[in-house]
Amino acid sequence: MGRAFEKRKSTIFARMDRVAKQFTKIGKDIAIAVKTGGTSPDGNPALRRALQNARAVNMPKDKVEAAIKKASGQGATHYDVILYEGYAPHGIAMLVEAATDNVTRTVANVRHHFKAHGGNLGTTGSVAFMFQRQGVFRLAPQGIDRDELELSLIDHGLIALDDGESDKGEPELLARCAFSDFGTMQHAIEGRGLTPIGSHSDYVAQNLTELPEGKLDEVMTLVAAFEGDDDVQNVYTNLA
Repeated sequence: MGRAFEKRKSTIFARMDRVAKQFTKIGKDIAIAVKTGGTSPDGNPALRRALQNARAVNMPKDKVEAAIKKASGQGATHYDVILYEGYAPHGIAMLVEAATDNVTRTVANVRHHFKAHGGNLGTTGSVAFMFQRQGVFRLAPQGIDRDELELSLIDHGLIALDDGESDKGEPELLARCAFSDFGTMQHAIEGRGLTPIGSHSDYVAQNLTELPEGKLDEVMTLVAAFEGDDDVQNVYTNLA
């Protein structure tokens, strides 16, 4: 949704709230990865990715180790990953990605957020076709020949090499690929001796919609409500 979106969002959330949310999100990512692929990062790409993201947000080592231990033990929490589709005010398409241990609770909350803030929860397939799922690798630009990197990654599925920035305002390069090429891209990047700061999947709108200030704030209020929900991992829109 772009740098302007992220800056606007940062005015809504207090920094400590964002950090806590990041830790909760990564803790769930670790739990899901361990449940499906085991506790060894070498043989579990999803866990390796989650650990990279944990380091990127300075998640304490003891919290990471506790999350792995908890996920690998008896009675570990099982999370369902669900993608909800709907519309924010003014026809803005929205995808809400949740990881939940109680689907009944989560769908009730999602429905409430949409209704309370002028949106509508849609049916499966009503919005998702407007988005492409992409893999995103965040790289530190220092010492990288951008043109050379771009040329070398095109053969491995690179869609775009964009400029980005971290939560601290530090510059980053964002290497994007179709999600089906995620593993290929990861191997290509690591094969060049580069270690991503972090990586994740993203739902990118194929056509963007611009809104004037007042209407934009209405949409952002709904986004903020979802971002503050403990079951919600990510929120995507087709806002310009």
